[in-house]
Amino acid sequence: VTFEPIFDEQGALGIGDMALAPSNNDIIYVGTGENNSSRSSYAGSGVYKSSDQGASWEYLGLSDIQHTGRVIVHPQDPDVVWVAATGALYSHDPHRGVYKSTDGGKNWKKTLFVNDSTGIIDLLINPDNPDQLWATSWERTRYAWNFKGQGPGSAVYRSDNGGESWQKLVNGLPQNEYVGRIGVDLCQSQPNVLYALIDNQEESKTPKKVEPGMLQAKDFLDMTKETFAKLDTAVLNQYLKDNRFPAKYDAIKVKDQIGKGEYAPKALADYLGDANRALFDTKVTGAELYRSDDFGDTWEKVNSYELEGVYFTYGYYFGEVRVAPDNPDVAYVFGVPLLSTRDGGKTFQRLDTIGNVHVDHQALWIDPQDSQHILLGNDGGLYLSYDAGANWLHLNNTSVGQFYTVNVDFEKPYNVYGGLQDNGVLMGSSKSVPNRTKKWQKVFGGDGMFVSADPRNSQLIYTGFQFGNYYRINRKTGKRQRITPQHDIGEDVLRFNWRTPVVLSRHNADILYFGSQKLHRSLDQGESWETISEDLTKDKPQGNVPFSTITCISESPLKFGLIYVGTDDGNIQVTRGGGAWTLISESLPQQWISSIHPSTHDENRVYVSMNGYRNDHFNTYIYYSDDHGDSWHSLKGNLPEVVVNVIKQDPVNPDLLYLGTDHGAYVSFDHGTTWQYVNQIPNVAVYDLMIHPRDNELVLATHGRSMYILDVNPWQKLQGDKLGGLLVLYGVKDKKYSKDWGERRYPWSKPNLPHQEVLYFVSKPVDLLKMVVKDQKGTVLRELEVDGSAGFHHISWDLKSHIKKKRELTEDYLKPGTYTLSLTAGSISESVEFQVKESNK
Repeated sequence: VTFEPIFDEQGALGIGDMALAPSNNDIIYVGTGENNSSRSSYAGSGVYKSSDQGASWEYLGLSDIQHTGRVIVHPQDPDVVWVAATGALYSHDPHRGVYKSTDGGKNWKKTLFVNDSTGIIDLLINPDNPDQLWATSWERTRYAWNFKGQGPGSAVYRSDNGGESWQKLVNGLPQNEYVGRIGVDLCQSQPNVLYALIDNQEESKTPKKVEPGMLQAKDFLDMTKETFAKLDTAVLNQYLKDNRFPAKYDAIKVKDQIGKGEYAPKALADYLGDANRALFDTKVTGAELYRSDDFGDTWEKVNSYELEGVYFTYGYYFGEVRVAPDNPDVAYVFGVPLLSTRDGGKTFQRLDTIGNVHVDHQALWIDPQDSQHILLGNDGGLYLSYDAGANWLHLNNTSVGQFYTVNVDFEKPYNVYGGLQDNGVLMGSSKSVPNRTKKWQKVFGGDGMFVSADPRNSQLIYTGFQFGNYYRINRKTGKRQRITPQHDIGEDVLRFNWRTPVVLSRHNADILYFGSQKLHRSLDQGESWETISEDLTKDKPQGNVPFSTITCISESPLKFGLIYVGTDDGNIQVTRGGGAWTLISESLPQQWISSIHPSTHDENRVYVSMNGYRNDHFNTYIYYSDDHGDSWHSLKGNLPEVVVNVIKQDPVNPDLLYLGTDHGAYVSFDHGTTWQYVNQIPNVAVYDLMIHPRDNELVLATHGRSMYILDVNPWQKLQGDKLGGLLVLYGVKDKKYSKDWGERRYPWSKPNLPHQEVLYFVSKPVDLLKMVVKDQKGTVLRELEVDGSAGFHHISWDLKSHIKKKRELTEDYLKPGTYTLSLTAGSISESVEFQVKESNK
C-alpha cells in the first residue's frame, strides 16, 4: 500500500538484485548495478548489507563488478552469501563471475570465472541441499556502436560443494555462438525439476510471412534494370508506401530514374536503414524453454512451437523464468508479454491482458505459501495478482519514472513535459503532487524522447520516440503528422541516435532543428526540411547500433543562427549563421557529448558536458569557453569523479550553474570553482534539467525517481555582496489572522495550528545564531536559537509570542499588526518585516 526509500544515501541507486537472509529477515544483501545491459543500465558501486531491515547499511566492497546479476543467501547461515557478477557493460574485464563469502561479506572469493566478456547473470540454490547451486553465464559485449548479446561463453553450470567449484552442464543444452542470456529456476517442492529459459539469437530459418505478390527489400539486391522495369506499378507503389519513402517517389518516377542509371535497383533495399524496425523485424529464434528432471544432468527443449513475439532481437533485456513452488509443470516466462505454461512448457498462455498491465517484464515473485499470490515487476511498475495472473492490480504509488528529457510550457501554472523509458511522453501540472492530484496525461508512446510545446500555443507539441521517429501533434484536434527528415534514394541513410535531439528555435517557434549525422532545419513547423550541414560526426564504421550521430543541438538565445552541435563520437561543431561549420573540440576529451549550453548572459560563452559512460569512463568532463569554443576551461572544481549528463547556466545569476550527473544534482554559486551536492534529490541519475524562464524554478528529470522541481529564487539572489556576506534572510510571507488558531473544530479534529516558513543562508558557520521577533515598539516577542552551520536552512515556527510576566511564561498567537523578524550573529543582523493581517471573517 505504501513504500518508503531506504537506500538513497548509498553509493549507487541502480540495483541488480537483493536478497533477504531466509534465516533472519532483518538481514538484507544488495548488489548494485543493473543487470539488463541496456543503453541506460547504470553501473553500481558494489555490494551492501543491512542487519536492521535497511535502517543502516554496511559497504561490503566488490566495487569492480559494476553490475550484479543475482544475490543468494544460504537458507540457514546468513553469513554465507553468493553474488553473480556480470561485470562492466562497455568493456572487457576480469571482475566478473561468482563470488562467495562465508563471513557476512567481509571477505570474498571468486569461485567461477569464464572469460573477460562473460559474466554470471543468474544463480539458484537447492532449498533442500544448500551445497547444490546452479549458475548461468552470459557472454555479451556492448559498445556505443554495436551490441553482441550472445556467444559460446553463455552456458549453465552446477556446483555440488557450496559453490567452491563448478561443472558445465552440456547434456541437451545448446552450445554455440547464438546462445544469449539464460535464466534458471526450480520447483521448491521438487527441486530436481529445473527450467532454463535461453535466448537463441540465431536468425530463424522460418521465412517472414509476406503477402503473395508483395515485394521485400531482399528482392532488389541482385535485380537487373530490365527486371525492375517489368515490375507491376501498383506493387512497387505499395512497397514505397509501406517503407515510408518520401512522397515525391512513385513507381513511374523510380522506374525512370533507374532506367537512366541514376541509381541501381539495389538502392531501394539500401534505403531502409531503420534501426527501430530492425529491433522488431529481424527474425530470430528467440526464447526457448528447456527442462531438467534430474537436477540438471540432462535437459530437453520443451516448448512445442516457436515462442514468437516474446523476445524479438533483444532477449538480453529479459531472460528470467519462474516455477510455481507447488507444481513443477507451472512456469512463467518473461518477455515483451508474460506467458505461463501449465503443462511443463509444451503450450503457453498470455497473462498480462487484464488489468492494464504494461509490457516488458523484469521480475516475478510467487508466494511460497500460496502460488496464486503473485507480484510482477515490469517497465510499467509493480502489479499484484491473487489468481495466478488472471487479473492484476497496478500498485502505481511510487515515483520511479525513468525520464530521458524535460521541457515546460508557459501556462499558469506551467506544465512539465518529459520523455520516459518505455512509457512514452507525459505531461502534467508543475503543481501536481504524487498520489494526490490529477494524473499526468500521456502525449505519445514508445520510449519517449525530446518534447517541445509551442510557447505561443501549448496545444501544439513536437515529440516522438527512439531513433528519430518524431511527430507534430495538435492536442486539441488529435491530429498527428510525422515530421522526421528523409534522405533521397541513393544518398547515405540518415543515422538517428536513440535519443535523437529535436529542438525549437529560441527566436522563432516555427523553426525546428533535427539531428541525424547532419543538421536539418525546418522553417514551417516540420512540413519541409533543408539540410544545413554536411556530416558533422567522425563517420565511424557502423555496427548494429546507429553511431556517429548528433546527440545535442543548442542555439544561442542571444543570436539567431549561432548553433552548436555535439555528437556521440566526440565532435562539437559551431556555425555562426553563415552556413560554414567549425570543429571546436580537438583539445577536449573525445567522449560522447551529453549537453551544450550557450550562455544566456554572454554571446561568446558556451558550456559543454561530456559523458564517458559508454566507454566505462566514470570521470568528470565539464568545460566552458568564452570565445565560441576556440579555447576551453575546466569547471570540475571540487567535484568527485562523476559522469555528467547536463550542465546549465542560470538565466538570472551568471555565476550560478546547475549540473545533472549519474549520481544526483550539483549547484555552483561561484561559476564552477566549488560545487555543492543538492541533497533534496536522491543519489539518482539526473538525465536532463532546465530552469523555467518565467517562474525561476529548476525542473530536474531523473532516470529512476521521476521529476523534481526546486524554487531557485533564493539561489539566484546569492551573488555579489550577498554571496560573500555572513547571513542572507529571505522575505517572510504575511499571514492572515484567525481567532481559531489553536482550536479544534470538532473534538476529533486536528487543531488549527498556524506556521510560518523562514528561509535563510549562512556563508560561514557561526557558534550562536538567534531568530528574534519584535513588534513595532521594539518589544521582543519571541527568541529562538537556530542552526548556524553553513548552508541553507529552513525554519517553521508557530507564530506564538513567549513573554515572561512575574516569572511566568505566557504564550499567545500574534495579533494583527506589523512585526520584524531578525537573524542575529554577534554584531551582524539581517531583518525583514511581515504582517499578520486582519481576517475578513
